[in-house]
Amino acid sequence: MPDTVNGLPLHPLVVHAVVVLLPLAAIGVAALAIRPSWRGRYGWLVVLITALATVAVPVASSTGEGLEHRVGDPGVHAQLGDTLIWFALPLLVASIALVWLHRRAARPAGEKSATRRTSAPVAVVIAVLAVVVAAANLVQVYRVGDSGAKAVWGNAPAASAGRGEDD
Repeated sequence: MPDTVNGLPLHPLVVHAVVVLLPLAAIGVAALAIRPSWRGRYGWLVVLITALATVAVPVASSTGEGLEHRVGDPGVHAQLGDTLIWFALPLLVASIALVWLHRRAARPAGEKSATRRTSAPVAVVIAVLAVVVAAANLVQVYRVGDSGAKAVWGNAPAASAGRGEDD
């Protein structure tokens, strides 16, 4: 995989896909969990966004390792970034499970009505777990991004970074 595109490091470009798509997916999964009526209309879109975000995570990790060889060890950021896939994968599973629940509930009335009665508690458990997983993703994306910003900018605010003492 190339390290640069038109002379720019690829990692910051790919990271923006993760920073946009993974929180969007988490919000979408939480929305599907809270509003079951949205699962039929938006479910597959949320699954698609979550799948794209999940695929972007290892690409970001890979390009980050390439950048690390070029500029040095980013410390905690690399460690946190490597854990993000373990948050994204359960989010993908949760999105698929919510869509599956909707499809199962949408079966014709005569088909397996006994399983429909027992699925209400299961649906609630899956929805609660989906919200927890979505929240965990939002927190972890923030932690990874914050550590990356600190690795690049240190503790200086971005607006004052790069200014000399004489300014």
